[in-house]
Amino acid sequence: MEWKSVLLQLYDYLIVTAIDGRICSIDGNGPAFTENLSAHKKIEELEIKLFTEGISSRIEEDGKKQVFRQTTWMGLDVLTTVFKEKDHFYFAYTHLAPTYTGAESHEPIDFKSSSFIVNSQAMEEVASKLQKVAAVGVTVLLLGESGVGKEMAAKTIHKIGSRSDKPFVSINCGAIPDNLLESELFGFVDGAFTGAKKGGVEGKFRQAHTGILFLDEIGELSLSLQVKILRALEERVITPIGSSKSYPVDIQVIAATNRPLEEAVAKGEFREDLYYRLNVVPIMIPSLRERVEEIPSLVQHFIQKLNTRYQKQISFSPDAIDYLCLQPWPGNIRELENTVDRLIVLSNSSIITSSLIEQIIPPTFPARVSSPMITQLMPLQEAVEILEEELITMAMEQYKSVKLASNILGISQPTMSRKYKKIREMQKNGGGLLSKRRILEEQLNKHLRSITIVTAVAISAEEVRNAMKDTKSVALRAPLSQKFTTILEQEGGIKWVFVFQMQEDGKVIHVAASDGFILEPGEEYIGPPEVMKVIYEAFKGKSGVTPLYEDEYGVWKSSIAPLYNEAGKIMAIIGFDYSEEYVNSELQRLSKQLNITL
Repeated sequence: MEWKSVLLQLYDYLIVTAIDGRICSIDGNGPAFTENLSAHKKIEELEIKLFTEGISSRIEEDGKKQVFRQTTWMGLDVLTTVFKEKDHFYFAYTHLAPTYTGAESHEPIDFKSSSFIVNSQAMEEVASKLQKVAAVGVTVLLLGESGVGKEMAAKTIHKIGSRSDKPFVSINCGAIPDNLLESELFGFVDGAFTGAKKGGVEGKFRQAHTGILFLDEIGELSLSLQVKILRALEERVITPIGSSKSYPVDIQVIAATNRPLEEAVAKGEFREDLYYRLNVVPIMIPSLRERVEEIPSLVQHFIQKLNTRYQKQISFSPDAIDYLCLQPWPGNIRELENTVDRLIVLSNSSIITSSLIEQIIPPTFPARVSSPMITQLMPLQEAVEILEEELITMAMEQYKSVKLASNILGISQPTMSRKYKKIREMQKNGGGLLSKRRILEEQLNKHLRSITIVTAVAISAEEVRNAMKDTKSVALRAPLSQKFTTILEQEGGIKWVFVFQMQEDGKVIHVAASDGFILEPGEEYIGPPEVMKVIYEAFKGKSGVTPLYEDEYGVWKSSIAPLYNEAGKIMAIIGFDYSEEYVNSELQRLSKQLNITL
């Protein structure tokens, strides 16, 4: 084939397939591929084995050249170019050189080329927040389990922010005794106390002047030190121990903790005023269990760093990457890095396989959870199908990979792919056993939506307009609050009724609500994506009901509708919050009424 010879001169690897995906030939010797590719008969099977995400199902048959960027399970980037010529597809692969930027570099970066790995939706959201806070220098509170990368996030804020050429000073508040921590933070003058260093010490606050001060493990501070840090943060002035002279400091403060500070505040272990001073922009960094798809990229990053440190040339086989992806990692990224470090140091082979890892790290796989939907006797085959559908769905949601999901469920990749495709089609078309709950939920949603719409029509535009004039005025919002309280008394299952307005800058603001609502009038509401999507749609005129979602107050379903003025324009929205218990009880009632077995 003339096409084939030409493409082989331009690309590292070339795979030719028939229209149905059957592989006709494989040529090349690109460094991105360590698998025995000839063992696969179809391009779909090969992609499952080779890449974290396949593209063969997205190929258009119009003959146009298409280009994709793919990542192998070894964490290597590949540029895939697909051509169609007559009755064949040509998959041409080019290995992309790594764009690794070491942690020691202080040049401006983007997240795609930094050591701060961003390869999942959860981390995309974190990265977006980091970029925003880096640009303005606001106080940040980094939250998350131990080892998720809070310090790396703080360094990233420094690296990409306006203070990148200024000092980055960090201190672990939980690693230093109280009597020493105060002098470390604020400094001291010569002769301030017995044994004080001659000439005194400047202190971390002054060292960080014009730059960033990173207070790690802030939740471990004693109450007495919390008072002094609060004063320093409020006044941006510090006084060294033993000195009568004060020094102004211009700093961006980033604090981090793995403790739930709200609980510490409630127990009196952490000052409420300091908590609110630090909690200006909280950023939750998800655990590694919530971003499994990033493990291959993280492992590859650690391999590069450690190979350079130890002057080795160690690589991990795809099955080794699979093995690591299936572990729970309670120590998160720190534990993963230490594991890769140990494996590279102890390995006697240039390629680490899953069997070698298993000799050092015993396998720990998550327990398989029985279906919560089976609450009564039913035909065994139906129960088996329900469990199979739910387990496959759960595995795909957690691991986001047919390859990893099939490993954890103990079935072959082709079987997993076939079953998952069938489940997706059934769920999309309203079939499937799990979709019975969705049918019932849709019936419930219609009922909840109708209640909200009817209430919206009955609400006076004048009352809403008055409440919006001054959200701090109890008198202006009293008519709405009283109506909402009456609705709660008449309608069962409703937890809260509320009205929100949208400002010109897009902020959603609480206007009025029933008694005990979680927000103060005038406060901005920022909820989970499921809620915000329905809220924004309501402001465009579309009533809607959220799926069950979880926030810090519990698990809820919300029904939201627009509120119109006399001219027919949307002025605000009204919403109803329903508890998880109410939703489940209503689904059970509907299942009996409609004779649908859950």
